[in-house]
Amino acid sequence: MTINHRLLDILRRGRSPHENHLIDGLVRGAFSRREFLRYGSVLGLSAPLLGGITSAVGFGLAPSMARAGTPGGTIRYGQIVPAAAVNPVTVADGGGLTVLSQFGETLVFSAPDLSAQPLLAESWAPNADGTVWTFKLRQNVKFHNGKVMTADDVVATFDRLSDPEMGSNALSVFTGVLSKGGTRKVDDYTVEFHLDAANGSFPYAVSTDNYNSIIIPAEFPEDFEATMVGTGPFKLEKYTPKVGASFVRNTDYWGPAPLPDRVEATFYGDYQPQILALQGGAIDVIQQLPVLQAVALLNDPNFTIISTPSSAHQQVHMRTDMDPFKDKRVRQAVALTLDRPKIIAGLMRGKAQIGNDSPFMPAFPSTNPSVPQRQQDIAQAKQLMEAAGVGAGFQTTLTTEKYLEIPDYAVLIQNAVKEIGIDLQLNIMDQGTYYGDAVFGKSPWLDSSMGISDYGHRGVPNLFLQAPLMSGGPWNSAHFNNAEYDALVKGFVASLDLESQRATAGQIQTLLLDETPLIQAYFYDFLTVTKAGATGVVPTAMGHLMLGQASL
Repeated sequence: MTINHRLLDILRRGRSPHENHLIDGLVRGAFSRREFLRYGSVLGLSAPLLGGITSAVGFGLAPSMARAGTPGGTIRYGQIVPAAAVNPVTVADGGGLTVLSQFGETLVFSAPDLSAQPLLAESWAPNADGTVWTFKLRQNVKFHNGKVMTADDVVATFDRLSDPEMGSNALSVFTGVLSKGGTRKVDDYTVEFHLDAANGSFPYAVSTDNYNSIIIPAEFPEDFEATMVGTGPFKLEKYTPKVGASFVRNTDYWGPAPLPDRVEATFYGDYQPQILALQGGAIDVIQQLPVLQAVALLNDPNFTIISTPSSAHQQVHMRTDMDPFKDKRVRQAVALTLDRPKIIAGLMRGKAQIGNDSPFMPAFPSTNPSVPQRQQDIAQAKQLMEAAGVGAGFQTTLTTEKYLEIPDYAVLIQNAVKEIGIDLQLNIMDQGTYYGDAVFGKSPWLDSSMGISDYGHRGVPNLFLQAPLMSGGPWNSAHFNNAEYDALVKGFVASLDLESQRATAGQIQTLLLDETPLIQAYFYDFLTVTKAGATGVVPTAMGHLMLGQASL
């Protein structure tokens, strides 16, 4: 590797200590080029600066592979029916999120390579300790009603989302991070976020990772579903609950001119009807297809599978505060019965990455690769059961939901634990019943002794570390309460230094392998299907479907 020190000296000028520390890490080989580009984007380094630095140390940025499509026409896509009203404050389901992505945009785009890229914000930067982040907004952006977007709209948006009285689904992200009143206008195109605690990855909290955070006018209409006013490339034409929606080109769009004249969405209650519609030519795109349903299309030349690696996973929880899982040796034994490579090859048809019973998937730059991977070990599992006093086994129930491949995964777990004497009964519910009121005491998800829940993709592991695992976390279905863990996570989240994050991650990963409140056996790829020849279809692993540059 060659280093152009003169160019590096020029590029360092005016950089913050955090940014120069990141550059030093790249030079001495502590970070890969991919990790440097991704983490540099979090700190707000521009693409030209990132490219200049990587060139100075012997790397180059790959040229754009974008292809120009043909303007005009209609893109027809299928998606799961939204479970509730399409309200950006309260939407909590994948179907509603996909509709939001047709007309709404966030400040930051969480890209498939896990980098944070400008969207409605042009740039951002933290203060010295990561407690205040300053965002510069893109100018000349218009809402669909003709109003120009300013800092007032951004402040109003995040005050709504961080207000406990509004019933915001985004509180799962903002609780302990951003409170109402913490978003402050500096001028018409500058906003400061004054955080409740230091946060080294805050741009992801206002990115497409947080699908509720689309920027909408300060004057929030009571019946938002009737207007769906946003800043995106398409404007609402018609919305029919439980049936579908249509959108038309936004001729005032601030970005590249949208190619399609129209986008038409059809809502489906299941996946098989979408496959039949695609095969029959009634739709052009299926927004998401579980791998088991996609098998028939994987090698069909009439269709293209867009496979997006993700941190999405099916989380298995075991109640740490009650029998039979109160003893961590029992939890460890259950985890040791799973043959993870076989699950990935069979259940997921290879469309997944191995998990190690923590939210740190291998692709996260902060993941510590020195922590050993947990392997199937039936002999050790039986020894742990004996040591815990349950060598003869026991009967218990796994409660879960009918969603994606989860019922099949539950059967695999049921068969695996038979090897150590556990008689696992399955209670598989519809999604709404399983999640219930999503509060303790009124939710099979949060109250069951063992369960499987679906977790969507995030560009950083912060939410996975906090909501389901910290003491008092709103999604803590394992009822895990560990002061050492809480302290480690607070330190991890606060860090602006990738090396420090990785060191702390190693401690967290090791602690979770020992305690095993959760099993994360794999992180699955997000599959989108298009008819052959379609271009410009951009899904995210979070569930967005961006069609502004789509063409057939």
